[in-house]
Order: sequence, then structure tokens, then C-alpha cells
Amino acid sequence: MKNFALIGAAGYIAPRHMRAIADTGNRLVTAFDPNDSIGVIDGYAPDADFFTEFERFDRYIDILRRDGDARRIDYVSICSPNYLHDAHMRFALRSGADAICEKPLVLDPRELDELAAVELSTGQTVNTILQLRLHPAIVTLREEIASSSTRATNFDVDLTYITSRGNWYLKSWKGDISKSGGIATNIGVHFFDMLYFLFGELRSSIVHMSSDTKAGGYLEYERARVRWYLSIDADDIPDADRAKGQRTYRSITVAGDEVEFSGGFTDLHTRSYEEILAGRGFGLDENRVAIQTVSDIRTALPVGLKGDYHPFLGTRA
Repeated sequence: MKNFALIGAAGYIAPRHMRAIADTGNRLVTAFDPNDSIGVIDGYAPDADFFTEFERFDRYIDILRRDGDARRIDYVSICSPNYLHDAHMRFALRSGADAICEKPLVLDPRELDELAAVELSTGQTVNTILQLRLHPAIVTLREEIASSSTRATNFDVDLTYITSRGNWYLKSWKGDISKSGGIATNIGVHFFDMLYFLFGELRSSIVHMSSDTKAGGYLEYERARVRWYLSIDADDIPDADRAKGQRTYRSITVAGDEVEFSGGFTDLHTRSYEEILAGRGFGLDENRVAIQTVSDIRTALPVGLKGDYHPFLGTRA
């Protein structure tokens, strides 16, 4: 049994980590969040110690480490706001624990090299949740692409992801580009990692439009030409889906064929933890391309509706 600490226990994604810790037969010893509305923890680890002040959380973990307590922390799971990930991973490593951090691992690609230096000096490691690499449909698609008749095949791909958010979104840290990295980073980084995982080296990137609530562009990989569109605007949901009350729309077409991967998400955090605990986690290097991709998108000057742009841009942007 491994001992876990959790940073960001009141966040949206934290219950998936709590469940993964429990499902893999491990123990959540302690959790931290400035917000004390975390009754959800009772369903997974009612005996876990909880702190709303980071200094006391830090002190508690340090005492467990120095005293050789049986509850000494082996892993720190990080579900804090994006801009705090770097600091919290450093804290985990320097506390003698491995880090399991949500996406995006960092906002600035240079921080990956700095974290690698901390890994080296502490002997601890960073892992992240790149769950789409474990999704059965994506794994199958990758195998099909790898075994296609010719390596010269260059697939035409459309990626569309709309996940409706209310007025709260832009008033939270997620609406602050310096804290979230913007829309492409906050809701898109795992899709950009998936594209790299499927189609190989990224060769070029164009941003057609970018705003606080939506963005679209074009990416060319070793084996794919990708038009992408990301949005949190409920009005972007196709009419037929909106009529059914759906607030999320996810579509990937490869060479005109829809890739069905809407299901199979519920246990991917647990699968990720299983891989990490077995020594097969995704570390700093696996994150590098996606982090660089979203960083470049964030700083790019949009070119407008020129060239090969996503069809949604012509009707919804």
C-alpha cells in the first residue's frame, strides 16, 4: 500500500484521483485545499487529514517524512490550478515523494528542463495524466495508423471539442490566461498530446482565431493535416445535439471517418494510476511536444480565415 497526499482536493478533477487512489488499493493520508467544501472526500478517505493552509500541510508532510512514520507520503497528486502545477511538483519532489500531476504539466516549456533538474537532485519523478493515450479506441486507432499500407500516408483530420461552461468560467482562474494558459491549453492540451501520439512529429502550426472562449487553427504532423476547433460556448453545440440537451460535443474524423471515443473515459484515471504504480507513467519528456504546442498557440498571431481552416470557424467564430 502506497501513501498519497492530494493538493487541490476541492477541484473538479480531484474526485477522479481520490477514486484512483482507492481503486488501486492505496491510501489517501492527507489533502490540502484553501476551499473547505470537500465533503466528497468522505466517500474515499474519511480518515484523511485535511488542511486549508499550505504551510500546515507542508509541516505535516515533513513531520511524517522525518519521523519515519508509516504514513510517510510516497506520492503527491496535484489537482491545483494550472499555474501552480510547477511549484507543487517541486514541493512534492523535495518532500521525498513522486508527483502525479494533472494536465497541463506546466505552462512554460522551459519549466520542464527545470523540473528535470529537480528530479535529478532529489531522485524522485514526475508523472502526469495523459489518459487519452490509454483510451482503447485511441490505442486501436494508433495501431491501425502504424500498420497502414504506406508510411507516406498523410491523413486529413478534423478535431472538434466543445464543452459548455457558464458565466463563472471567465471569472475564475480559468478565464485568466496567465493562470490557465488560455482555452487551447485548458481544454485542449490532452487532445494535442493525443494528436502527437497518433500522428508523430509536429511540423507546423497556424492559429486562425483565438478568443477567451474559443480558438481554432491548423496543425501539420508527420502523418496528418489537422484542422482543430475548441470552444466553451454552448451556442457552438450543433443544433441536433443541443436539442437533446447535450452540453458537450466531441468529434474526431480521420480521412472522413468518425472516431468513436465518447465512452470509456470513466476509469482512465484509475488506469493511469495503475500504469504509474507499475513504473510505466508518462513523465516530463512525454509532455514536451504538447506543452510546446499550446505555448506556441498561445503566443501566435491569428491569421484570420485564410487557408485550410476548420469549418466551424466560418459559421460560429
